[in-house]
Amino acid sequence: MMAAKRLLSESCSDPDEPKEKRMRPRPSFASVIGKAVMVNCLSTALEPVIRRVVNEEVERSLRHRLRSFSRSPSLRIQAPELSTLQLIFPKDLSLPIFTGSKIVDKESNQLQVLLVDKKGDQMVPVLPHNPIKVDIVVLDGDFSSGDGNNWTCEEFDSNIVRERTGKRPLLTGELAVTMRDGVASIGEREFTDNSSWIRSRKFRIGAKVAQGSLQAVRIREAMTEAFVVKDHRGELYKKHHPPMLGDEVWRLEKIGKDGVFHKKLTSAGVNTVQDFLKMSVVDPAKLRRILVPGMSEKMWDVTIKHSKTCVMGNKYYVFRYSNHTIFLNPICQLIKAEINGSIYPTHNLNNIDRAYLETLVRQAYVNWSSLEEREGISNELFWPFSNILR
Repeated sequence: MMAAKRLLSESCSDPDEPKEKRMRPRPSFASVIGKAVMVNCLSTALEPVIRRVVNEEVERSLRHRLRSFSRSPSLRIQAPELSTLQLIFPKDLSLPIFTGSKIVDKESNQLQVLLVDKKGDQMVPVLPHNPIKVDIVVLDGDFSSGDGNNWTCEEFDSNIVRERTGKRPLLTGELAVTMRDGVASIGEREFTDNSSWIRSRKFRIGAKVAQGSLQAVRIREAMTEAFVVKDHRGELYKKHHPPMLGDEVWRLEKIGKDGVFHKKLTSAGVNTVQDFLKMSVVDPAKLRRILVPGMSEKMWDVTIKHSKTCVMGNKYYVFRYSNHTIFLNPICQLIKAEINGSIYPTHNLNNIDRAYLETLVRQAYVNWSSLEEREGISNELFWPFSNILR
């Protein structure tokens, strides 16, 4: 094209120009076409080279800008000492933990991970504007025993426990969470294997900032206390703390399911925790005879203590006989009496015929299934309990 322009320019030159210029040889048509073809070929050959160079420069510039952005104070994490920033689990786990069961905190809520600035014994919540990716992992129970928080990223990673060969992933569920405003809630997750196969026989749950998230800031990892994970079948035999009235009696401490004590109690009609507590109130000597021999005084004390932590609920029971009406709590303790139309709370029953009231309570115990059941025991009815038959 340049050659063509020169040819056109020369053909239209000013006649007043010097003769030397006007007499320059004119290029042939073939030479003009050849030059144009050569320029086009050169352009075609250079285009990918130029494109690659431009792309590399653009990518280099972008990487530089991203690195600058990651170091930007816009993250709002002020940490003169980077080691003071760390993740924590604010609440302990609900124990025991069984395979196939949901992992929750001691209040039966989802686990949470918080970002804090820990200086000494003080922990101040940190609220970064940008979200942070957090990975949930399983750790060896022996990790960091007695070392406090003095570990490195490499030491933390080296103590992550993987599943056994041929087994499913050790921990399933939501294992990668996003922390917003310094808080991350962990959804449902559960263990697929027990902890008996590692040396410590215990696991920990850990939380770490995911690789590639917030690289410019060191945030120390979180971990729970060490705990044992039992096979799910063990849950079928675990004790309840606290026990419920309707729980089978073997849920009490020192009474094994289908064991000697369990069989003796069921043979005597003591099938539930409520049955156990009612007999302990009305006829403790008989209950003790059922469990002797075999149950030591120490075992007996443990079982009784556990049974008394039972949740009573808000029901009470009414038994009427002649001109007397007695009101009992769910374990057959007398809470008030109505005699000839007058109400006597427990603290005013001392002047009433104790022997007669005891007889009424025992009759109520024998006829428990026919008692009138009511809802809504008030605090006044529960306290103080009667000195009669307790």
